[in-house]
Amino acid sequence: MPVKSAAGAPKWYPVSTHPRSEKKAYDALTKKGIEAYLPLQRQLKQWSDRKKWVEEPFIKSYVFVRIRESEQADILMTQGVARFIYFSGRITAMPDRQIKELKLLIASPFELEVTEEHLQPGEPVLIKAGPLKGLKGEVVSYKSQKQLMIRLGNLGHSIIVNVPASLIDRLQKRAF
Repeated sequence: MPVKSAAGAPKWYPVSTHPRSEKKAYDALTKKGIEAYLPLQRQLKQWSDRKKWVEEPFIKSYVFVRIRESEQADILMTQGVARFIYFSGRITAMPDRQIKELKLLIASPFELEVTEEHLQPGEPVLIKAGPLKGLKGEVVSYKSQKQLMIRLGNLGHSIIVNVPASLIDRLQKRAF
């Protein structure tokens, strides 16, 4: 019995979609019979007249597909799909393990947030919006979640608060 080569085995690939087209792209891919994964997260949305729970894409403008390399052209010809993600000049493939971990994270009861910011412990930051706007703080690692430590002048105390990364600006080291 011949053994399949590893090159012909299906792999997971992250695919960029057109803005706000993740669900359309996912539907079009699955209608083509392509194994796809769109991580969704429940969020409470506020309109002027009502609140409603909706499922929003966890990672904006991304869908994941499990295909063979020979199927890449078919993916690009799918409604809502913009392009494959490249790293070092090659289309990026992901290990099955990373998709499993992403599914576990989405299923967990923890509040999750995706950010492109790469904040480091000890980095000074400024809160740019919300009720704490204007406060300066320092990123710390606390209970394995990224949180801000807000130092209150000369009181000798610190307050730990959860602040979404989208509300944070980096400060120069000397500004803190």
